[in-house]
Amino acid sequence: MTALTPQQKENFDVLLEQILDELPEELRHCFDEIPLVVEDQPSASMQRKLHVAHSEQLCGVHSGIPLTRRSVQHSGVLPTVITIYRLGITCAAADRRGRITDRALRRQIHRTILHELGHHFGLNEADLRKYGYG
Repeated sequence: MTALTPQQKENFDVLLEQILDELPEELRHCFDEIPLVVEDQPSASMQRKLHVAHSEQLCGVHSGIPLTRRSVQHSGVLPTVITIYRLGITCAAADRRGRITDRALRRQIHRTILHELGHHFGLNEADLRKYGYG
């Protein structure tokens, strides 16, 4: 899959809003302070930075300093942003035949959001795999 149709993007965005509304209040409030950006796919420079060969391999990115590493020395540093990518999430939700159900897409959107929030709270990839969000 190289691009999403307008209908697929709209469906993704509707599901995303539902998922955000269903998050526990404590997690929903995180997005009062952390912008959640939704893009179709990562830029070429982001792919190079993260050593990602194909845009559909990346579901999301946490940009910023995790809470567990912040200090007064970080004043003036750009704020945390969580970016999720429709194409990567949609591809990750596809079954072996390339079919994508709303249920699988919802599950992958939810997983990606919690994965990136985990990074915000200081979890690394091993921690996230341990908790089922790797």
